[in-house]
Amino acid sequence: MSVENFERELRVRKIRNGTVIDHITDGMALKVLKILGISGEEDNVVSIVMHVPSEKIGRKDIVKIEGKELDPKEVDKISLISPSATINIVRDYKIIKKEKVKLPEVIEGFPRCVNPNCITNSGEPITQRFKVEEQAPLLIRCEYCGKLMNSKEILRYL
Repeated sequence: MSVENFERELRVRKIRNGTVIDHITDGMALKVLKILGISGEEDNVVSIVMHVPSEKIGRKDIVKIEGKELDPKEVDKISLISPSATINIVRDYKIIKKEKVKLPEVIEGFPRCVNPNCITNSGEPITQRFKVEEQAPLLIRCEYCGKLMNSKEILRYL
């Protein structure tokens, strides 16, 4: 097979129903699965393609999850670690909805605060809540203790 034909070859088959997360930041597919709580013990068929060429962003990852449509809070989580991602909802092998992720003004329930003394890390039944201070470079502020977190810290505290 020639290199040209190989590049055109379908790497992962189409899904009948579910979600395709495309244009994930290169190397972040496994983090996307982690924040979605997908461990591999579920019944859903999950396909992961990493480091594939992309005309838009150079290289990208793709995740396909059969039998699952993402809710808005899950999409918000993805926007934190991959702001260029697109979410495609598939039904009967056709994309019925396609949207680019959008970083919300407030993030709830994710990630953990980096401040070990924050009340959200004390075992109290309090949901983490962060305000987006800057989108690029990403900077979020804990609404309880005021601690700022950047992209690297967010990834570390998933």
